[in-house]
Amino acid sequence: MNLKDKTEVFEKLGIFLEQFTDTGKDNSGIPWLEELNNRFFQPMESVIQSSHIHNPWFTEDNVRLALGNIGKALNAEDIVNWLSCYKVPEKQGEPKTVAVIMAGNIPLAGFHDMLCVLLSGHKLLGKLSIKDEQLPKIIAEIICFLNSDFANIIKFKESRLNNFDAVIATGSGNTSRYFDYYFGKYPNIIRKNRSSVAIIDGSETDEDLHLLSDDVFRYFGLGCRSVSSLFVPENYDFKNMLQSFSGYSFLINHNQWANNYEYQKAVHLIDKIAHLDTGFLLLKEDKSFSSPIAVITYRVAKSTAEAFEITVKEKDKLQCVVGNSNLSGKLVPFGKAQEPGLTDYADNVDTMEFLLNL
Repeated sequence: MNLKDKTEVFEKLGIFLEQFTDTGKDNSGIPWLEELNNRFFQPMESVIQSSHIHNPWFTEDNVRLALGNIGKALNAEDIVNWLSCYKVPEKQGEPKTVAVIMAGNIPLAGFHDMLCVLLSGHKLLGKLSIKDEQLPKIIAEIICFLNSDFANIIKFKESRLNNFDAVIATGSGNTSRYFDYYFGKYPNIIRKNRSSVAIIDGSETDEDLHLLSDDVFRYFGLGCRSVSSLFVPENYDFKNMLQSFSGYSFLINHNQWANNYEYQKAVHLIDKIAHLDTGFLLLKEDKSFSSPIAVITYRVAKSTAEAFEITVKEKDKLQCVVGNSNLSGKLVPFGKAQEPGLTDYADNVDTMEFLLNL
């Protein structure tokens, strides 16, 4: 396969995946899509609807959201613009085998790594999270169906990894130490826990706050791009924000979320920790960027400049900083934290550059 062959496969994959969202385009009548749908539409629907059985956090809505975001990113123009930033050879020499240890915190968390490995011309040796096994496998099947040459360079392994040349591993702060120990002698990208924050300046509209709620609650706040902490001005009134957050009050009907909420509520009451309680979410003042499920932290900043300065100093702990675009061009707009583009690398480490330099 040359690079053009590969990119065409992922463009087609994007068109296929967008069908599983409410905003998907009508692409009926495309011969290759009809053939692909005949083989994979119902199996994909089955995986989408059964994912919560294997992982209760993978609700149907969240799986469709993940598929839609990937499909949206895999459009022809964005792929071309992304790859134009690199010297990707049309024909690759001897490929390396890259072991990719995938996370399972949100649906298809490891897809971008898979994409980078395959487009850079290497072989993928995937180690799937037990929390997300079905989705990567059916995506791989679809890729191989679109071009059978991929079958020679995609492999998933359940047992111990061996015979690889480089490693990309995503885990927690604890697992990263084990990854360092076992894979330190190989070229590697080893990722740790990261969090995302929002800078609130008090001028936000109701629409801004509604979009912020998407950044906070999509995927139950389990992604590294999920906003788990806020910077707010002195004497900030949370009334409008919490009203906007109430659109996600249905989360209390999810057993795992409700269990976490009830536990955190008990802890905060017993330990007499000051907090606001919305009935499904706790909000407390704390300088930590990370927070437990069903808890959001905040800290007071004297100015947005002070808040931004703190995020710069603590950049190694942060994935996204969300806020009004008029504050800084480096901020992710409200509502866009969970819609990463192809150039939005985890831990802000350029995966494609790493792979092309192996």
